[in-house]
Amino acid sequence: MSLKSQHIPRATIQRLAVYVEVLENLKRDGSEVISSEHLARICAVNPSQIRKDLAYFGEFGVRGVGYYVQDLITSIKESLGINRVWNCALVGVGNLGRALLRHKFFKQRGFHIVGAFDCDPFKIGEVISGLEVVCSRRLKEKVQELNIEMGVITTPPERAQRAANYLVEAGVKGLVNFAPARITVPAGVYVEYVDFFHNFFAVAFNITLSEQISEE
Repeated sequence: MSLKSQHIPRATIQRLAVYVEVLENLKRDGSEVISSEHLARICAVNPSQIRKDLAYFGEFGVRGVGYYVQDLITSIKESLGINRVWNCALVGVGNLGRALLRHKFFKQRGFHIVGAFDCDPFKIGEVISGLEVVCSRRLKEKVQELNIEMGVITTPPERAQRAANYLVEAGVKGLVNFAPARITVPAGVYVEYVDFFHNFFAVAFNITLSEQISEE
């Protein structure tokens, strides 16, 4: 898949990730070909949106046939850069950090958490899912040793910036921040925020809105 534009909306990237997940489920169920209309229905978007998203990367599908499922999976994964293994470091071995370390789907998706780090002396040396928790101050050493390219922050909010600093100083260029705090990073370092409460807020709003409409 060749990139047609360097300016791709973030929403498009998020939808591509959904397309991959849906397509892989279809493949497991034995589907070999799918129309844009069928794919759009499953993904809860319109067919023109799917065609527009894919058009950033080239031409796909066969007129009168649809998309070949495996070919489309391969192409989207290549465009997202998830057609290879990414080594990750997790910083903050609390309840959430432990849960992520034990989450089998990370490895299945190509994201291998190869290092676990914390500053708590009572956690250092503990082994979780085959990984020994290492002092955060050794991040730079371990990033080079383990070829780590991505950082996962699961610290308390007041420690998120320090965790980000350690990772950036170690040479990591991409961070996924689960801590409920905004962090500052240099240009060229990419950050994605994962805040579960945003989803709770959205659901609460939609329920409230529907109740208000039904009362009118």
